[in-house]
Amino acid sequence: MATYKQLMAEKAALEAKLAEVRANELAGVVEKIQSLMAEYDLTVEDIVEKRRRGRPAGSGKAASAAEKTSLPPKYMDPKTGATWSGRGRAPAWLGKNRDKFLIPDA
Repeated sequence: MATYKQLMAEKAALEAKLAEVRANELAGVVEKIQSLMAEYDLTVEDIVEKRRRGRPAGSGKAASAAEKTSLPPKYMDPKTGATWSGRGRAPAWLGKNRDKFLIPDA
């Protein structure tokens, strides 16, 4: 029966052989793909699968966050000049009576 060290050596030899054979086959595959692309006048864009459903690529939160602008302030604290647009968590200075902090033009 083979020892652990012998089996590990065989494994390493097989992995090296696998890497060598794969590299040789990949070279042939890439060459074949390139020749077919040239023969049929194809580009990478022709081969890559296009998105068909859902939002277009790049329209996630990062793209929409850059386009958003802040809302004009609706309330203002006359003591500090702090403002609040009326969205999100209400600031502590606003209290329960919001009417006295309402900006007239808003």
